[in-house]
Amino acid sequence: MELYNFSENKSLLSSYIREIRDVSIQGDRLRFRRNIERIGEIMAYEISKTLDYKKIEVDTPLDVAEVNVLNEEVVIATILRAGLPFHHGMLNYFDGADNAFVSAYRKYKETGHQSFDIHIEYIASPSIEGKTLIVTDPMLATGSSMELTYRALLTKGTPAHIHIATIIASQPAIEYCQKNFPADKTTIWAAVIDPGLNESSYIVPGIGDAGDLAYGQKE
Repeated sequence: MELYNFSENKSLLSSYIREIRDVSIQGDRLRFRRNIERIGEIMAYEISKTLDYKKIEVDTPLDVAEVNVLNEEVVIATILRAGLPFHHGMLNYFDGADNAFVSAYRKYKETGHQSFDIHIEYIASPSIEGKTLIVTDPMLATGSSMELTYRALLTKGTPAHIHIATIIASQPAIEYCQKNFPADKTTIWAAVIDPGLNESSYIVPGIGDAGDLAYGQKE
């Protein structure tokens, strides 16, 4: 299983990470959503470099030119609701991709928010049989939501390759995914990997709740 950690290399992506982390900036919802979208665009471009292409000929006003075009069917899957801006960024680049949406949420067992189950209530997806599946979630905290989302999507077929795309992951979540996804056909893409989780399983230092920052607090 391959793991790409963008923070190991210097790029403009780090400035967007800084802004979504900074408490003095992240409160601007429009800016927060746009930064998440930008990170999705950058990550989509990097993922695109690893895919398969074929040469075709196109007519120009003066002659015929050879160009490389994508030779894989791509499905972008998103975990609602925090994943929507990230998904949009991916779709800006993979504009011909099919799309899937899964609602996965934490159902806490007590008011202290220290133990929870992951629930999935909704899935809308095309067939993913033999296709390239990109599962996007901006925060990969424990890895449980990502795994359950993948299991739900398997009801729509078996993908040829799975790309797990996240912005901020915890090291425990990376290890969890490495154990629970097929090693021979999974690639993990993370903008940054943080060391751990707090008692409520939020990533530390993380950014807080990405869904609330993008769309407002929920009850």
